[in-house]
Amino acid sequence: MYRRRNNLVADNNGWVKARPIIMLISRLIIAIVFIFSGFVKAIDPLGGTYKIDDYLTAFGGIFTSLTPVAFVTAVLQSTLELVIGLNLLFRIHLRSTTYIALAFMIIMLPLTLYIALKNPVSDCGCFGDALIISNWQTFYKNIVITILIILLLITSTKHKPILLPNIEWIITGIFVLTGFGLSYYSYNHLPIIDFRPYKIGTNISEAMYVPDDAPMDKYETTFIYEKDGVQKEFTLENYPKNDSTWKFVDQKTTLISTGYKAPIHDFSIVTEGYDDITDEVIHYEGKSYLLVMYDLDKTSEKGAKKAEAIYQKYKDTNTRFYALTASSDETISKFKEKTGVTFPFCKTDPITLKTIVRSNPGLVLIENGVITGKWHWHDFN
Repeated sequence: MYRRRNNLVADNNGWVKARPIIMLISRLIIAIVFIFSGFVKAIDPLGGTYKIDDYLTAFGGIFTSLTPVAFVTAVLQSTLELVIGLNLLFRIHLRSTTYIALAFMIIMLPLTLYIALKNPVSDCGCFGDALIISNWQTFYKNIVITILIILLLITSTKHKPILLPNIEWIITGIFVLTGFGLSYYSYNHLPIIDFRPYKIGTNISEAMYVPDDAPMDKYETTFIYEKDGVQKEFTLENYPKNDSTWKFVDQKTTLISTGYKAPIHDFSIVTEGYDDITDEVIHYEGKSYLLVMYDLDKTSEKGAKKAEAIYQKYKDTNTRFYALTASSDETISKFKEKTGVTFPFCKTDPITLKTIVRSNPGLVLIENGVITGKWHWHDFN
C-alpha cells in the first residue's frame, strides 16, 4: 500500500517537473511556426491571393465563385497566424489563443489531408515562397503542430497571466495592426523580403542553367488492356504488343520522381511577331526595362501611363524597354487605344509574370543579365 502510494507520488512529482518544460517547448515551437507562416504570407499578400485562387479554381464548382474574396482571405489568414504566434510567444491570452490555434488546425488538418491525397495544387503554399514543401509534408507538419497544441492545452491549465487583461488586449491589438500593416505596405509597394527566384541580384542566365548530369523527371507509363471482359494493367516491359486477343483501353503516365529544376525554368519572351528574344534580352550588354502586366484587364491604367513616361525617357537611348503580358492581341490593342501607351508588347507566361514582380504593372531593371531593380507602379519615377 505504502509502496504504491509512493509510486503515485513519484509519478506526480515527475509530471509536475516535466509539465513546465513540455509547456515551454510546445509553446515555442507552435509560436515559431505560426509567426514564420504568418509573416511570409503577410509580406506577400498577392502571393497568398494567387495561391488561394489556384485552390479555388482546382476545386471547381461553387468554389470558383469565391475568387473575389481571395485577397481578403489571404490577408486575414496571414494576420491570424501572425497574431496566434506572437500571442503564444509572449504568453498573451495563452489559453484562449491556444484554443484558437486548435480550431485553426481542426480546419487545416482534414483540408491538407485532402490536398495531399488529391494533389489539386503541387505546392501547398503554407510558407509562401520562403519554404516550399510538398503537400504530404504539410499534412505531417500539421499533425505534429496539432499534437503540440493539445500538449500545450494540457500543460497550461494552471497558467497565470503575467499582464493585466487590458494590457493584453492592447498588445494583441498591436499584433493585429502589425499583420494588417505588413500586408498593406507590401500590397502597395513590394514585399519587404523577396523569396522568389527573380529577386534583385539574380543573374537570369545562371539561374536558368541546368547541369548536363542533372537528374531528369522519371515517369511510369501503365497500359490498360482488356481480354474476355477483364481489364489488366501492363508496363512498357510486358504489355501484349503482338497479342491481338488483348484490346487496348487506356494508358496512364505517373510522375515517379522529380528531377532537377533550375530556379528559373519557365522564363521566355516572345514578340508580337512570334520571335523568341529571351536570349537577346538576358544577354544584352546594357540596361533593359521589363514592364510586367500579366493581365491587362486588371492592370492599373495610371501605372501604365507612368510607365509610358519612363519609356519615352529612354526611347532614343541604348536602354531597352519591353512590356510583358499574357493577354491576347485583341486585349493589347484595346489597352493601347484606351491608355495611349506606345511601348512595345511581348508575350510571357502569366504564372511567370506573377512570380517576377508582385505588381500589375511592375517594373524590373536588368543590367547585363542581372536583375538590379524592381518597382511597384506606385513607386515609378
